[in-house]
Amino acid sequence: MYIRPRERRSRRWLWLLLLIVPLGLGFWYFRTHGLDWGILHLPGQQLPTPAPTAISSREHVAIGDRLLAQGQINEAIAEYRLATEMDPSNSPAYARLGRLLTLRGRTAEGLRHAQRAVEIDSENAENQAILGMVLDWNGSYDTAIEACLKALDLDPSYVTAYAYLAEAYADKGRLARALQTAEKALSLDENNVYARRNLGYVLERCGDYDGAITAYLDAIALQPNLAYLYLSLGRTYRAVGDYDGAIAEFLKATQVDPHDPTGYDSLGLAYFDQQDLEQAVAQFKKATEVDPEFATGYGHLGWGYYVQRRYEDAIPQFEKAISLGATAIEFYYELGLCYVYIGDCQSARPWLEKALEIDSNAQPALQGLELCKGQ
Repeated sequence: MYIRPRERRSRRWLWLLLLIVPLGLGFWYFRTHGLDWGILHLPGQQLPTPAPTAISSREHVAIGDRLLAQGQINEAIAEYRLATEMDPSNSPAYARLGRLLTLRGRTAEGLRHAQRAVEIDSENAENQAILGMVLDWNGSYDTAIEACLKALDLDPSYVTAYAYLAEAYADKGRLARALQTAEKALSLDENNVYARRNLGYVLERCGDYDGAITAYLDAIALQPNLAYLYLSLGRTYRAVGDYDGAIAEFLKATQVDPHDPTGYDSLGLAYFDQQDLEQAVAQFKKATEVDPEFATGYGHLGWGYYVQRRYEDAIPQFEKAISLGATAIEFYYELGLCYVYIGDCQSARPWLEKALEIDSNAQPALQGLELCKGQ
C-alpha cells in the first residue's frame, strides 16, 4: 500500500518574523538616536532647526485681544504694533492700539493711531467708535460725538459705540442725553464692560456717586483685569472724600497693571489732596519712570514742586509735560509763574500769554503778567 509522505510545514511566517523584528528594532534605534527622516544623526552633528511658522497680522491682533482680556496691556500694545508694522492697512490694529495708548494716558499718540484707522477704513464702525472715545479723552467733545454717531449709523446695534457716546455727552455737559444713551447701551448688552463702566461715569458726572460706585463694581466683576476700572472707582471715592477707599482702589490698579502710569499718578493726586506732598511727589515720579512719555505725570510733578515753592525744579517738569502734548491750562500759567517768581519775566510772558489764548479769563495768567509789569 502506498503511503503518502507527510507535507512539510510552511516556514514563511518565520521568515516574515525574522524580517520584521530587525526592521522594527532598527526604526526604534534610529528614532531614539537621532534619525530625522532617513538622515542618521551622527555624534556631534547639529540637527536642522525647524523654521518658525509665520504669524499673520490678523493673528497678532487676535493675540493682542486675548492679552487685553488677561490685563496684559503692555503685551497687547506690542502685538497691535506688530500687526500695524506687518500690515499697514490693518485698521482694527491701529484703532485698538489707539484705545490702549489713550487708556494709558498717552492721549496724543492714541489719537494719531485712531485717526489712522479711520483714514484706512472710515466705514468700519469699530474704528469710528474708538476714534470717538479717543477724541473725547483728548477734550474734543463735539468731534467725539460726531464719530460715535457715525459708528451708530454704520451699525445701529453697536453697544460700545453707545457707551462711548454716553461718555462724550457727559463730558460735553449734556447729562440727560448721556444718561439716556448709557441706559440704551446697557439695555442692548448688560454684560458689556464698557456699557457698565460708562454708566458709572455718567452717574458720577451727575453727582450720583452711590450709583456710580455700584456701576463701577459691576464693571469690575465683569472684567477684573482692567486697571482703568479701578481708577474710575477710586476717582469716585476721592470725589466724596473717602481717601482710604480711593488709595485702596488706586493701589489695586497698580497691582493689576504695574506698567500703567495713571495708577501711580492717581495715587499722587490722592496724597496731594491730603497735603502729603512727599508721597505725592514720589508717586508722580514713579508715573514718569514707568512711562517716560506720560505727559500728565510730568505736569503733576511740576505741581508738587510748585506748591513747595521749588520753582527751578518745577520748570523742567512743566516744560516736559507741554513738549509731550499736555494741554492743561494750569501747566502753562504755573510754568509762567515759576519764571515770574525767580525774576525771569522774559521767559514767563510767552507761557502766560499761551494760557490766555486757551482761556482769556485765566486769572493766574493775568496776575502773572501784572507782576511782570512791576519788574
